[in-house]
Amino acid sequence: MVSKNTICLWYDGTALEAATFYAATFPDSAVGAVLRAPGDYPAGKQGDVLTVEFTVMGIPCLGLNGGPAFRHSEAFSFQVATDDQAETDRLWNAIVGNGGQESECGWCKDKWGLSWQITPRVLSAAIASPDRAEAKRAFDAMMTMRKIDIAAIEAALKG
Repeated sequence: MVSKNTICLWYDGTALEAATFYAATFPDSAVGAVLRAPGDYPAGKQGDVLTVEFTVMGIPCLGLNGGPAFRHSEAFSFQVATDDQAETDRLWNAIVGNGGQESECGWCKDKWGLSWQITPRVLSAAIASPDRAEAKRAFDAMMTMRKIDIAAIEAALKG
């Protein structure tokens, strides 16, 4: 059953593939009901996968195979708080290594164009530090990175 509030993500025929990848990559994620089209529609034929219910780290989502008309953009992203470098590396490498691409400051895109922020909790705490000089050093260090390097953030905090 679809949640009362669900994030609907548009795909060009690859919603099931994306949902399966997310379920295999992120904890507390799963693929749910797959609805096949009861008739032909602009982006597909009767029997094609129309929607896929899935969760990503407990967040309910619906993948809609709506065709090529709309693409994902950085205006929407999943921000994943990681606890250590191993988790940061695992998630980053899974996304980028599966046809995705690196971006700046902990952002990357998966092969379907969906943006992800792989953000260590240490970084979030550092840039929110009440010591604004400390926060600026951490922020400046982050601005030079693609995947976040926790040791470099911790070094920046110390000055």
